Amino acid sequence: MTTPSRRTGPEAALTRARLHEDLIVTGEAVALEVRPTSVGLRVLGAMVDAVVYVLAAVGLIALATQLLEGLNEAQLGVVQVSTLAVVMVIAPTAVETLSRGRSLGKLATGIRVVRDDGGPVRLRHALVRALTGVGELWLSGGSIAVIAAAVNKRGKRLGDLLAGTYAVRVREGARRPAPLTMPPELAAWAAGADIRALPDGLGLAARTYASRTSMTPQHRAELGARLAAQVEPFVAPPPPWGTAPERFLTAVLVARRDREYAAGLRARERETTEAAQIARLPHEIPG
Repeated sequence: MTTPSRRTGPEAALTRARLHEDLIVTGEAVALEVRPTSVGLRVLGAMVDAVVYVLAAVGLIALATQLLEGLNEAQLGVVQVSTLAVVMVIAPTAVETLSRGRSLGKLATGIRVVRDDGGPVRLRHALVRALTGVGELWLSGGSIAVIAAAVNKRGKRLGDLLAGTYAVRVREGARRPAPLTMPPELAAWAAGADIRALPDGLGLAARTYASRTSMTPQHRAELGARLAAQVEPFVAPPPPWGTAPERFLTAVLVARRDREYAAGLRARERETTEAAQIARLPHEIPG
């Protein structure tokens, strides 16, 4: 008999439900379904960025040579080293920080670099990636980065591993999941059932399961049965005999959503009425 995990919260619930793969849970407990960028797309984006940076370096060196005529070899070497530092480290760091993980190559390939928790990259993350990129991208011709990304299940290069970042596809992830609708055969049962609020982690896992489509039928049936068994203690009476777990979970989520929305409307109406009463002069005294 295995010892139950002591971890709690949204990530623990998703892990117990085996829904944690390809998911990023943000600090606001929002699950984002994203897929790791393929090595080919990362190579293509890096090649576009490399061409842009090389052209920029050549242009800067040529401009500096014309503006500062009469430089000796030592001074020209300083200009070249400074230009390479700007192109290899300072420019990529500034671009990724200001664009929150995008660059020209990443825009062309539809990818973005985010933190492991799904948040945007900051100066620290971009600087670590750029400094590591000097060796694994520029000096090795990208071979080290390709090997590291190929053996990592999320396609991370060394800079991603050190910075705690993750390259994801943003074009597919921009699509929002379709809203859930009440199964017609469970509408009458849900209207009279006592459905308590689900714990945050369990509710998140159920909602993520309901919105995911990239699962085999067998895997989906197993997950649905597992989640339904966890949700059923919060519902009375139980659903009609023979109800599919996925339909049961959908009905519970829709019922809780509609009830919370109705409660919010009633609270807003009550606040509006109370505000009007407070603003009214007492005892109908004319102003």
